[in-house]
Amino acid sequence: MTMTFASAAELLAAQGLELGATEWLEIDQARVNLFAEATGDHQWIHVDPERAASGPFGGCIAHGYLTLSLVNLFLPQLLQVDNLSMGVNYGCDRVRFPAAVKVGARVRGRGEIVRVEQLGAAVQATVRVTVEIEGSERPGCVVDTISRYTFNPVA
Repeated sequence: MTMTFASAAELLAAQGLELGATEWLEIDQARVNLFAEATGDHQWIHVDPERAASGPFGGCIAHGYLTLSLVNLFLPQLLQVDNLSMGVNYGCDRVRFPAAVKVGARVRGRGEIVRVEQLGAAVQATVRVTVEIEGSERPGCVVDTISRYTFNPVA
């Protein structure tokens, strides 16, 4: 379920809030191949199932940056910020890839609002997104995303 925030005060009060988890998403070879095409990263551990079968992971794995890019898919499923005049991605902190995501695995995003602060007219929110791998104790990615929101004036 998506958490919705309609004002700076609501978002500022949400520091420490667990946002829950998204639906599961299967990482198939087609997605990995498309990412390889988009980035030019055709390393065999990602795109050569025959060779990867005898490699260190026993099959193809998703690129770490593909796993990270899924955060852009998961964030709007975790939170929505309404009544904005503008919202921008400011960046990321502490990106980690604790476990490989094997092709065929299912992943989901789990969110937590770890920090919220007023910066002039904007509110900056740091949301930690953990990309969980079904059946794995270790996640595929953990990242602190930073977004800045400027709300419409209260009428």
